[in-house]
Amino acid sequence: MTWLAVLAVACGPVQQSTPSSLGSLIASVQPASGQPSNSNQPIETAVPSSAPPTPTGSSSGGSPFNVDLSVELFVGGLPPLTFMTNAGDGSRALYAVGQNGVISVLSDAGSVQLEPYLNIDDRIRSGGEQGLLGLAFHPDFESNGRLFVNYTDNDGNTVVSEFSRSSDQPGRAAADPASERILVTIDQPFANHNGGMIAFGPDGYLYIGMGDGGSGGDPMGNGQALSTFLGKMLRIDVDAGDPYGIPADNPFVGAAAVPEIWSYGWRNPWRFSFDRATGAMFIGDVGQGAREEIDAEPAGEAGRNYGWNIMEGEICFRTDLCNTSGLTLPVAVNDRSNGECAITGGYVYRGANWDPELTGAYVFSDYCTGTLWALDAAAALTTGQAQTLVLGEAGFGPSSFGEDEAGELYLVNLQGEIYRLVATPR
Repeated sequence: MTWLAVLAVACGPVQQSTPSSLGSLIASVQPASGQPSNSNQPIETAVPSSAPPTPTGSSSGGSPFNVDLSVELFVGGLPPLTFMTNAGDGSRALYAVGQNGVISVLSDAGSVQLEPYLNIDDRIRSGGEQGLLGLAFHPDFESNGRLFVNYTDNDGNTVVSEFSRSSDQPGRAAADPASERILVTIDQPFANHNGGMIAFGPDGYLYIGMGDGGSGGDPMGNGQALSTFLGKMLRIDVDAGDPYGIPADNPFVGAAAVPEIWSYGWRNPWRFSFDRATGAMFIGDVGQGAREEIDAEPAGEAGRNYGWNIMEGEICFRTDLCNTSGLTLPVAVNDRSNGECAITGGYVYRGANWDPELTGAYVFSDYCTGTLWALDAAAALTTGQAQTLVLGEAGFGPSSFGEDEAGELYLVNLQGEIYRLVATPR
């Protein structure tokens, strides 16, 4: 069973920063490291309640986006892929992230460089929901050559680290595997729900999506605990401090909480992205067994509680603790009624090829059906809810979306293929 299938069934201006000392904090608030296991843990089920529903739902009609979506093969023959991105350096190159720890670099025409851009397979545990899961290039990568990755190490724990562009590889693009500088290691009590996405926000800070630590039902209560990195969206300053700084406007600075926390109440925010036009964050949070959810966060809205494990989507998960006060409910939910499973968060379309028909659509999918959905990003932000619209089918289960420098969208899968998103005007 593939790692996402396992997941489905388990299931402004830059502010001043202050340095962070994390060694003792990590040791004190994280569970002891060891071999991850899913055994002997309860798998809870969602219980509907009178909690206020999010009035969304799926529909194939009434779309504000006058297109039908499909995909076309861009390149194949790569390792199982977990992500694809660009460096924002004007090169138009694409970087395909292999679950096995190998990053490949491609031209915008689809030719693949023979030698890997980076190979760190010797320090990664790959398989299931583990492996090399995220890649983000520094906003000033063109001048400073800094890039960041998120992976599970040989002990199964999350590592976020920095690498540097290689200066001794004339004639080809490469990062230096010996240049690694580890920013943080986060103990993982189980093998699933590792999150994995990292991305720089419009504020220049690095955001790190962390799952709740795994098993099922969040047995350790990590989603609501402010003393742990697990079940959180973290925000750090990679340009200050050693190994990094804490942005002064992080919402829990000075509180009895981990100061890296930006938001909490996450189950497994596998993929999130920032809208190029508004700076808003859109997050696909994978559900337990009854709901998949999309969340939308206006730029700068810190400290939100997205509800897990009190809520799953818009319904109560814990009947003993179902108080929705202070929670941010999703802007859209999927009730899995048509065989859908693990949500695959995407991007708000801001490219030129399908402008204006698709502009402003947040496009996403799921791992089981490969349905291509869209919702109105502006409506989601202004009203807190948006109707999900079926615009097409991928024909496979995408592990992730990707975006090139021009804002055009791609999908990748665990068969080592990259597809371009195609929109046909109606």
